[in-house]
Amino acid sequence: MKYCKSSNKCLRWSTREVKVGNLGVGGDNPIRIQSMTTSSTRDVDATVEQIIRLSDAGCEIARVTVQGKKEAEACEAIKNTLVSHGYDIPLVADIHFYPPAAMLVADFVDKVRINPGNFVDKRATFKVLEYSEAEYLEELERIEEKFTPLVLKCKKLKRALRIGTNHGSLSDRIMNRYGDTPMGMVESALEYARICRRHDFHDIIFSMKASNTQVMIQAYRLLVSEMIQLGWNYPLHLGVTEAGEGEDGRVKSAIGIGSLLLDGLGDTIRVSLTEDPWHEIDPCRRLVSLADQTRGTGVEPFEEKHRKIIDFQRREVEFPNTIPLHQDGTVALIEGQEVDFVKSDLPGPVPLKQVWQQKFTVPLTVETVVEVSDESENQWNLLKKLNPALILLNRETEGRLHYSRKFFDWLIENKVNVPVLLNFHYEGDWDDTVIRASAECGALLCDGLGNGLLLEGPYPSDSLRTLSFNILQGSRMRAVKTEFISCPSCGRTLFNLQEVSARIREKTAHLPGVKIAIMGCIVNGPGEMADADFGYVGSKTDKVDLYVGKTCVEKNIDHTEADERLIELIKSHGKWVKPNCSINY
Repeated sequence: MKYCKSSNKCLRWSTREVKVGNLGVGGDNPIRIQSMTTSSTRDVDATVEQIIRLSDAGCEIARVTVQGKKEAEACEAIKNTLVSHGYDIPLVADIHFYPPAAMLVADFVDKVRINPGNFVDKRATFKVLEYSEAEYLEELERIEEKFTPLVLKCKKLKRALRIGTNHGSLSDRIMNRYGDTPMGMVESALEYARICRRHDFHDIIFSMKASNTQVMIQAYRLLVSEMIQLGWNYPLHLGVTEAGEGEDGRVKSAIGIGSLLLDGLGDTIRVSLTEDPWHEIDPCRRLVSLADQTRGTGVEPFEEKHRKIIDFQRREVEFPNTIPLHQDGTVALIEGQEVDFVKSDLPGPVPLKQVWQQKFTVPLTVETVVEVSDESENQWNLLKKLNPALILLNRETEGRLHYSRKFFDWLIENKVNVPVLLNFHYEGDWDDTVIRASAECGALLCDGLGNGLLLEGPYPSDSLRTLSFNILQGSRMRAVKTEFISCPSCGRTLFNLQEVSARIREKTAHLPGVKIAIMGCIVNGPGEMADADFGYVGSKTDKVDLYVGKTCVEKNIDHTEADERLIELIKSHGKWVKPNCSINY
């Protein structure tokens, strides 16, 4: 399945240019950086203040939430005030549930973002519903009837339109036909795009956001594959929704966004953090820099036969029993085994190239550990003879991702079922290393390639170790602590999301394997519960609904009681353990 320009190099997939105000997106333009305000859109002064601060930090496109007509009307004042202050940053209206707001706000903004899961379809109830083919077509006709006026208005006013699918808010109709899957996400967007094309409207940008990095990556790949087959080339906006905060949020975002950028996909990006919005700009800039630095790097062409593009499947391996993988050390983890170690714990790693050059005589024992860095396929054949217990893949930065993919493809083709540690070395600024390591390692791990991490560099060992665990968790390869799915806040948020998120994390961060969703409102809340064990969702001002999976079990709890009620809920389902002094990672 072809989903990018090149399978052996980082080459940008060519998209058509879409103008968002005076700013070009796609085509030959640089990757654009965007963010979203957290103020109430009705509060014009506060929203303008946030957008100015975002623009000064390097944000190129600003999005505001538009729940209804009052927010839509406020956008006129927001836009005019920004221009009067000398800020021509494009303004985007975020629409959910209420098409009339989209029609009104299109007069004042540069782009309208609609969610195909709830623009016309009702909020998902997650019930099993049967649609005959005739009924399904009737629903599509209803969508066309309600969506067409917005398409025609955007075309007339030269407004851009983002068709932004969220994994957490697919409609019942889509889920009952395609499931809660990447295919469902893609088809949800294509339904709306086909309507645009029937009216010769092409100022479209797509997004396929999910809090699950594997689902997010697969959805974008599938979307591009579908577009290639259709002869389309609309720009892509990349983002991992509800990524969280701190290093966790940056790692998770870099895994999803970075892996796609390394495949040459993406025209605009947003790192969605549960922090003040201007904090999102720095990791965005680092991701764009990574994409620019790696463009054109790779390996000689090869036929990739075995990597699963849209179906996650771990490579089959046989784990060693004789290597001492029990000591506490800097970085590393064999996926599936509760062990940590440092490189010096391994029995004399042997460089494969030196074996090839006959500088080493290697005893053929079950404890042989071989390092692979830049060897050729002919040299890889030695691995069949050596039959090592473990391979350290430590390719240097140049072409690291594509070399690694080629190597794993060779291992699978030749049935060399030896576990591989990604033994990558990093230098330079720590924040750049967080982004780069997450993108490179995450791109492999999310495809089931690699059995652990052994990251190295001139940094504190605890920092490398924590980063490694965060990458494993963000790639969904191993749960080492509670996973929090928390939205970045916006004008719809019904409580102080940053404070609540920090408070809940402090009380529940010691529950490995448990997923807790913290949502400021109900737009994505119930849908994202599908990927969480428990949910804490704003329902009214300072009121909270609690979820178990997708089921709401307690409604309208006062926010002063909600934390303890959540803990009691976790206890009642047997997921609670007493907190230790620190998380063991």
